[in-house]
Amino acid sequence: MKIASWTLTSANVAYHHREVSSQVQRDGVTAGVLRLETDDGLVGWGETSAGADMASVNSAVTAMMPFVLGQDPWRSEAMRRDAWHRGLWQFREGTANFAWAGIDMALADICGQAAGVPVHALLGGALRESVDYFWYLSGYDVEDLVAQARQGVARGYGTFYLKVGLDDRADLERVLAIREAVGDANIRIDANGAWTLPQARRVLTDLRSARLDFVEQPVRQVPVNLLKDLRNLIDVPVCANEGLWSEEQARERIESRVADVYCFSPYWVGSLRSFQRLGYLAYEHGARVCKHTHGELGIAATAGQHVMLTLPGIVDGNQQTTAHMVGDILAERLPIADGPSWGVPTAAGLGLRINEDALAAAAESYERDGQFWPYQMTASQ
Repeated sequence: MKIASWTLTSANVAYHHREVSSQVQRDGVTAGVLRLETDDGLVGWGETSAGADMASVNSAVTAMMPFVLGQDPWRSEAMRRDAWHRGLWQFREGTANFAWAGIDMALADICGQAAGVPVHALLGGALRESVDYFWYLSGYDVEDLVAQARQGVARGYGTFYLKVGLDDRADLERVLAIREAVGDANIRIDANGAWTLPQARRVLTDLRSARLDFVEQPVRQVPVNLLKDLRNLIDVPVCANEGLWSEEQARERIESRVADVYCFSPYWVGSLRSFQRLGYLAYEHGARVCKHTHGELGIAATAGQHVMLTLPGIVDGNQQTTAHMVGDILAERLPIADGPSWGVPTAAGLGLRINEDALAAAAESYERDGQFWPYQMTASQ
């Protein structure tokens, strides 16, 4: 069995409302939908992340394909090694990981189908019956955020996630209003590294009555021990997110024990197995993993679910955007489109089917409008 052909389709799916933070203002998900086919007719699906620029990730996939075509899908680690070493992608690792993660998903999908088992079985098997996901709150208006929070409560979500870091006083007002709306549910905030250490300490002290589940990346990722210094000064658990942008960086931070939780994904470390290995490392150092998303379509969400089922230490309230998109490219709705819990897939491979009409519409949106950029430009800019 060899990889015989491939296609890559850039696709857009809009959000119901804009994602806003101290870092991004984004109106939907742009991703690359990769289809690999073997010489005996098996088809595997993968998804690449757009990151800052979909075109550059598409170019990376194209440049990597000489290391994939004609190869045995069971030898994905050898392919990746060659792409990094002989293809020189070790010098552009961030873009490389965003691209290779999609290739790796498609190869795993093929291998699972060939073996007649789900991908999580290839990774050692599920350790739990389900994974829990969060409800994503977005915006600045307090009344709107409270309405969003109540919608999440009605759908059964137990963890609520809010971006902060633009205005300390407004953040305090918003978080406390959400606490009142969601009762005893978990509240998690993410500053995307916007605060200085003294500022983070002060704001988190003011938010003590909000009983935060944890705070994600309250300070910048460099120097490495800055987050660890804050962790030693406050009572709120801290989560590392920025700065986990390669296997080496993730390993350094986990082994340095800078955080209580590590929030990352296969995109940042390049493959499902790398994500799993580092998830086990975090557990060995007494920490937990939260699955990260840049915004993702159903392929990447499904691949992430397979890995999360195999990890020994994960949080409740992992990241998802499925419930906040106006649609998807899959033939069946994912469980997290309607509620927080996702069980164990039983079909071979990733166990998904593509809705070709939906994919065509998403591709048309990309061709017509370009990608969903992470920023919004004003006329003066």
